[in-house]
Amino acid sequence: MSIPTITTKTIEVKSGDIQLPVYVAMPDGNGPYGAVVVLQEIFGVNGHIRDVTERMAGAGYVALAPALYHRQAPGFETGYTPDDIQIGRQYKVQTQAAELLSDIQATIDYSKTLPQGKTGGVGCIGFCFGGHVAYLAATLSDTVAIASFYGAGIPDTAFGPGPVALELTPQINGTLHCFFGTEAASISTEAVEQIRSALQQNNIDHKIFEYEGAGHGFFCDRRGSYNPDAAADAWEKVKALFAQKLG
Repeated sequence: MSIPTITTKTIEVKSGDIQLPVYVAMPDGNGPYGAVVVLQEIFGVNGHIRDVTERMAGAGYVALAPALYHRQAPGFETGYTPDDIQIGRQYKVQTQAAELLSDIQATIDYSKTLPQGKTGGVGCIGFCFGGHVAYLAATLSDTVAIASFYGAGIPDTAFGPGPVALELTPQINGTLHCFFGTEAASISTEAVEQIRSALQQNNIDHKIFEYEGAGHGFFCDRRGSYNPDAAADAWEKVKALFAQKLG
């Protein structure tokens, strides 16, 4: 199967009281293509997230990465030094769940206006901070396939006022696949088991994949924790999920 050529651009959509930048990559041609929302790490819509967005487009989807830190720091993107991590975490704690969900819904709504788009549900993939946000996004009625990579804080940390993401598990609508590295210091075995238990108790269609020896950020080839074997396996599982649910 040949990889389609793609086109990329940055557009703006209205989300609440802001104009939200969204990085868009889509296959050339008339489609129809399913849509996938790509949710950033704490480092913004940086080179890695743009690369994932383009890879999703290469797999045959309209892929859209909203700038989830736009209210805190317009245009923010950074690398992976200790200073970068510190500032990224500062912006993360300023985010609000309601605004994050508004931004994702606005991105989804935009995807539905594209002539190349498919009708029906959309996919969502998120990493680190975005993996946590993807768990929240799974509660939206439009999301039918969700890939959450090493989302720390799902059982015990809320974005702003309101419940933690784990308490919203009964509201998950689609199929959720979670990916964790067993050596991730920021995500304990107990946290993974809490997530597994909540998904099972609420009869959510889900799978949890744990990669022995892989650390936090194992999917990102720009980080020291990159694990090519785990990343390659996870990518195939993501593509299989989206192919099944989005066509």
